[in-house]
Amino acid sequence: MRSTFLPKPLLAAALGGVVVLAGFGAQDATADQASAARTVAATSDAGAEARFLEMADLFSQVCAPDVSSGAGADATAVEPPPDSTLPVLFDPVPLSVTETCVAQRHQLRISKAFSGKGPATYEEMRDKLTSLRYPAARIHRMPDFAGKPVARLDVRVGADHLALQVTGIPSGVMVEAFGAPEGVSVTEVRLQPQVDLPTS
Repeated sequence: MRSTFLPKPLLAAALGGVVVLAGFGAQDATADQASAARTVAATSDAGAEARFLEMADLFSQVCAPDVSSGAGADATAVEPPPDSTLPVLFDPVPLSVTETCVAQRHQLRISKAFSGKGPATYEEMRDKLTSLRYPAARIHRMPDFAGKPVARLDVRVGADHLALQVTGIPSGVMVEAFGAPEGVSVTEVRLQPQVDLPTS
């Protein structure tokens, strides 16, 4: 069988074509990897929300005897002075018996998870809360109180009003339940500050 030899210029062009094609393949692979990373992140967020909704549904079933919403659930805005740059804040709304029951379950599991040592930073608090199946999108940073981190959890499902404020204390966290009006961010609800934080 006779061997066929390509002239050097033609051989170089052929090899160059291979290199160029390989380069395009690498770019396509990089684009595919970036697309896959975005898909994984979106799936992770959806998975966190699904796990939270499973937990919320379980709590609702346990607390099911009263499924009515709280009376007087209309939002009452507290307007700042005319020249103020402060945001409009809303008074909390009453919680129904069911929401109060569900709140107690959230409070118990969060307090137990932080028992013994309070979080030093908001980031530490947020990481612990996400490990407890609260999606990051439902955790909202609030201004520190007495040097301790504060977060609010939007645990509303459907027409519920339940929200939680988690404040770091030396021995763990203090978890306060409140009603957030429909259509209002949990960060826009005005709560009376606790004068004395528990120390044990």
